[in-house]
Amino acid sequence: MDPFSKHFSATDKSRITEAVRLAEKETSGEIRVHIESKCKIDPLDRAAHVFKILKMHQTERRNGVLIYLAVDHRKFAIIGDAGINSVVPDTFWNDVKMKMVEYFTKGDFTEGLVAAIQLAGSKLKDFFPYQSDDINELSDEISFGK
Repeated sequence: MDPFSKHFSATDKSRITEAVRLAEKETSGEIRVHIESKCKIDPLDRAAHVFKILKMHQTERRNGVLIYLAVDHRKFAIIGDAGINSVVPDTFWNDVKMKMVEYFTKGDFTEGLVAAIQLAGSKLKDFFPYQSDDINELSDEISFGK
């Protein structure tokens, strides 16, 4: 049995993946979602580790974004690559985080992730607009941990 099926139905997973696909039609940025059950360390540290595991630092423009969620521990983080961090203000992700909190406090993880993906894509568009020759460098599928 899928350990995440109690939180995410097949439809939920499809909606999250589709949100990534649609957001990336507006930006050359690359968005990934990684979901785990537990996170025993600081979620930002864990997200940085997962970012490396998923090889998100290997995009041409270094404009990958990871939205990380440890669903059972109710921890999350958003981490952008060096190309993003070099051009955006330090508070760039704050409204995305607040949008996620708005839904996550109600236990609505799917809506929180979809809203965060949409907002992240919209924000990235200003700094990394979609290019006609853009290549999807990272999978749009959700990655799952333990």
